Amino acid sequence: MSWETFYLFCFILGFLFSLVSFLAGSSHLHPHLHVHLPRGIHVHAGRGGSQNSPINFGTVAAFLAWFGGTGYLLTRFSSMWEIAALGLATVSGLGGAAAVFWFLVKVLLAHEQDLDPADYEIIGALGRVSSTVREGGTGEMIYSQEGTRRATGVRSEDGEAIPKGAEVIVTRCENGIAWVRRWEDPLGESAAREQEKSGL
Repeated sequence: MSWETFYLFCFILGFLFSLVSFLAGSSHLHPHLHVHLPRGIHVHAGRGGSQNSPINFGTVAAFLAWFGGTGYLLTRFSSMWEIAALGLATVSGLGGAAAVFWFLVKVLLAHEQDLDPADYEIIGALGRVSSTVREGGTGEMIYSQEGTRRATGVRSEDGEAIPKGAEVIVTRCENGIAWVRRWEDPLGESAAREQEKSGL
């Protein structure tokens, strides 16, 4: 295989990888590249968990396309030494991969944030019973979390019935069922007690 054929093969492979990456992004697929290098080194290049890694599907595709394209043009249309052409093609490939990685991090992923499991913790959530909880039975509660209205199955912590419309607080969660008790405003109770005392 000549250098010209090798570079052309790399360019075509990089172009096809770029096309697959574009089409997979449009249809929400997640291509994954797993390469075994000598001495037990493994390279994982995929979309998803490795998006912030410099070695991902997009940067590998960009490197191959730029490396192959530059190398092909230098070997086909110039009389440059093979080693010099290889060096320039490698620098060009690294530059193309760096440009794709910069665009990925600074533009596409700039506003993404990691999800915090504490933001979605249901214990301590206040809600309103939307389907009556019968004695020893299961009902439903509507509550708001992270600006979204949610519903979940609930059971009474003390086993007593809770009517529709009652405010409840989640005390624990097991097997997808939230255990609740009635929510009573402590300030309201203390104010009622003060009124009772003053009436005496």
